Amino acid sequence: MPSFWLGIMLLLAFSLYLPLFPGYGMMTAGYGANVWLILLDTLHHLVLPATTLGMILISPYSRLSRASMLEVIGSDYIRTARAKGLPERKIVFKHALRNAILPILTMAGLQLGRLLAGAVLVETVFSWPGMGRLMFDGILRRDYPLIMGILFFSSVVVIIVNLATDVLYGVLDPRIRRR
Repeated sequence: MPSFWLGIMLLLAFSLYLPLFPGYGMMTAGYGANVWLILLDTLHHLVLPATTLGMILISPYSRLSRASMLEVIGSDYIRTARAKGLPERKIVFKHALRNAILPILTMAGLQLGRLLAGAVLVETVFSWPGMGRLMFDGILRRDYPLIMGILFFSSVVVIIVNLATDVLYGVLDPRIRRR
């Protein structure tokens, strides 16, 4: 489902019908100077936008995690570890999860662009000030230097995350380490 639709549905459910969370903005206007109250208020405003972005990406990650773990659990080295009498917890967390996380890591690195694109819509729906909202306002004002700057910054972030993903691959998978 599109992130803007889910955001609007969450706004209707939890801000209008069940007024549990604020529907717009980053913080309540006129809050005091207490840092902890400001932090709690900001986190209270962040619940719906973060839930919207998280719900969009959780189903592909959960499907991939399940498929990857099922594939790894059926491997010969896992059967060998069980035959040696290792505890199931150690088998799952030390042997299986380390190899099952590689496709998830790849997907996380590739999904960053989608997350940034979804953030533009979510920030607009929830009136959250951020780069997505700035990009949207720049498009409406036809501020081309601003749009190019945000696209450049987003591209650099995606490149850095993909590089970090490749480095983490070498850390997690000993077959890929540099010789």
